[in-house]
Amino acid sequence: MTSTRPVVVVVGPPGSGKTTVAELLAARLGVAVRDTDQDVEAAEGESIQDIFVGRGEPVFRELEAAAVAEALSTHDGVLALGGGAVIDERTRALLADHTVAHLDVSLAGAAARVGMNTGRPLLMGNIRGQLKKLMDARRPLYQQVATFTVDTNELTPDQVADRILAEMGR
Repeated sequence: MTSTRPVVVVVGPPGSGKTTVAELLAARLGVAVRDTDQDVEAAEGESIQDIFVGRGEPVFRELEAAAVAEALSTHDGVLALGGGAVIDERTRALLADHTVAHLDVSLAGAAARVGMNTGRPLLMGNIRGQLKKLMDARRPLYQQVATFTVDTNELTPDQVADRILAEMGR
């Protein structure tokens, strides 16, 4: 099997617009889009929330790391990673060889976009407080793997896609 690589990998916190922007980028570039959260759900036959509740976060993180490693070596389109994928050291090491777009967003922006989304297991309870904790812990990891960062706060998804394409020289 020939190894391929994504055109660009999109990372960022919940509410940064990863999935939406990845879909826009793929459409503009004429390539497929893939989301590793969807890969895990398809492979396991259950939602991420159900995996977290039924089997725990450590099990989910192992499934996620395997899904990311597989997608990085076989997908040749745009790849969106789950918000916590970068906490895995192996994943960060694999991302070093890829073009990675970090979508950054403020706490207020993320909270407004996420709203009361109960499908996000790590944001149950005090959503704003949980978001702040996640964003503070993960921001240095996003920055570590990023080829470039796009601040999404005042931009539409189309404008974010435009900025990423410009950063990529496309």
